Amino acid sequence: MSQDVLTLAQDLISRPSVTPLDEGCQQLMADRLAKAGFNIEPMVFEDTTNMWARRGTEKPLFCFAGHTDVVPVGDLNRWHTPPFDPVVIDGYLHGRGAADMKGSLAAMLVATERFVEKNPDHKGSIAFLITSDEEGPFINGTTRVIDTLEARNEKITWSLVGEPSSTHKLGDIVKNGRRGSLTGNLTVNGIQGHVAYPHLADNPIHKAMPALDELTNMHWDKGNAFFPPTSFQIANINGGTGASNVIPGALEVMFNFRYSTEVTAEILIQRVLNILDAHGLEYDISWIFNGLPFLTGDGPLLDATKAAIKQVTGIETDPQTTGGTSDGRFIAPTGAQVIELGPVNATIHKVNECVKVDDIEQLALCYEVILEKLLC
Repeated sequence: MSQDVLTLAQDLISRPSVTPLDEGCQQLMADRLAKAGFNIEPMVFEDTTNMWARRGTEKPLFCFAGHTDVVPVGDLNRWHTPPFDPVVIDGYLHGRGAADMKGSLAAMLVATERFVEKNPDHKGSIAFLITSDEEGPFINGTTRVIDTLEARNEKITWSLVGEPSSTHKLGDIVKNGRRGSLTGNLTVNGIQGHVAYPHLADNPIHKAMPALDELTNMHWDKGNAFFPPTSFQIANINGGTGASNVIPGALEVMFNFRYSTEVTAEILIQRVLNILDAHGLEYDISWIFNGLPFLTGDGPLLDATKAAIKQVTGIETDPQTTGGTSDGRFIAPTGAQVIELGPVNATIHKVNECVKVDDIEQLALCYEVILEKLLC
């Protein structure tokens, strides 16, 4: 039985599903889930393939969430083995998506098959929400599936996202929340001119520097027991024509907040605008809401996850909210409890991505125990 997870992971990795391609991964999963009694509902939006699969009609609804798409491989010459030719070397499965997150998908599916075989009359329902657009623009993926479910009042009770949450060993960290993400695109307007005649121009870089200094040194909040303080980071800055004798007419600045539950996006936006206005800048600004912060506190899902990790691995897990965003940000606002549990993330998005074979097999055991604790 232990080979089931590895074999399925290899089959998934062999399919070059670079965002937004799925390359048949979801059909492979759907065929096996259908045999386990799942109703399969493909949801294709524009260029993105999604799958909603559900077994049962009753509450509570436990949902595995994940993605079949992977990031580009980069320089092929830097890979020790072909990225879509999965191979096991010294106990590690190598290939693009091994850790992020086809190993998790294999563990989810095998865990579910085992659970259903042992517990055909389990309480509640089990679902899979799988997308091929998590690594890309995330416009037509999980968020569109959630919109569809919400429109028909189909509510997820608990969701386990298979993102690679672990740092040093499987299960040492789970994500029980994520910070919010807010991006600002700022254009500070000036007047272009010759550097020899600055009185005839208006340099937007000079004008913006005091405001940017204040923004970068601002203490936005202190965080709380679950979240670190909100951070502000300038991601890109651009101004000028490339000529040394031209004062630019505009300065473009892209920045991002990763924010805690101590503030809201609206509060952050207003504070930014107040600073820009206080410095007398002429500017245009637009905002991109990448995701709200969410937190799953003590309760059935977190308790079951902690207990499963302890039972399978023998370690006490540490719930954290650090790191980037995940598709959990689209699921949590519906009222669902959301946890992220997956393998070690040391090689994700890198060349020579790999995952320990023992880890994905133990991950399947963790997932199975979670199902037992929640649905038996």
